[in-house]
Amino acid sequence: MNTKHEIIPCDRCGTGIECKANSYTKCQCSVVQLNLNEVQYISENYEGCMCASCLLDLQQEYRAMIGVAE
Repeated sequence: MNTKHEIIPCDRCGTGIECKANSYTKCQCSVVQLNLNEVQYISENYEGCMCASCLLDLQQEYRAMIGVAE
């Protein structure tokens, strides 16, 4: 079994990220807590994995679009 994680480009910015789909809780994207509407918004525009920074940017973009301020 290959335990080395794949380095893939972020679907939004192209930064290399270590994909840990087989160990999701250790993946860097798991630090971003998205609600169902935010996940749907992002999945309508992007298909692949994204870095935590881009996920946070898109979460803020969605919240601004619907008028929710933090």
